[in-house]
Amino acid sequence: MSLNFLHLQRWAAAVALLMLAQQAVADIVFRNFEDPDAPQWEEEAVAIPGIPQDANLREFYVSATTANRFFVDAESLSIGKDGVVRYVLVVKTGSGATNVSFEGIRCDTYELKIYASGRPDGNWSLARGSKWRPISNRQMNRHHLALAKELFCPFGSPIRSPAEGLEALRLGRHPSVP
Repeated sequence: MSLNFLHLQRWAAAVALLMLAQQAVADIVFRNFEDPDAPQWEEEAVAIPGIPQDANLREFYVSATTANRFFVDAESLSIGKDGVVRYVLVVKTGSGATNVSFEGIRCDTYELKIYASGRPDGNWSLARGSKWRPISNRQMNRHHLALAKELFCPFGSPIRSPAEGLEALRLGRHPSVP
């Protein structure tokens, strides 16, 4: 091996070590800025809304690749003191089935929680062991991503009122998002 090649290898190894050290320092510094005395987020108690009526359903666009139609019950839309946007979601499939669920979105973390599912008899079935889970850009939950990113959580913050959310549904996007 030539002398220049060995110098280049050592230089590349030194740069790689330096980059790893910088990342480790940055992780420590950012962790130290978290206030351990800051109040921890706590979810408020949730009341299950009534079963949605067709007259109150507001359709929203999800994707050209789905045959399903997606709706939010205008009467159920709320924003909790905990910053969670809650709503009843109605999904009408291309084959004629209807799925109803009562859900919440945490805008600051882009997480979803399903509180209850609608039953065919017009009642709710509470979700067992429901937990917050990340909303990702996958075909299976694209409607949740559309609700979070395009309608109810502009710039990672929850809408300020149900009226703001209904206007976003009417426009097909949040009014402040270009």
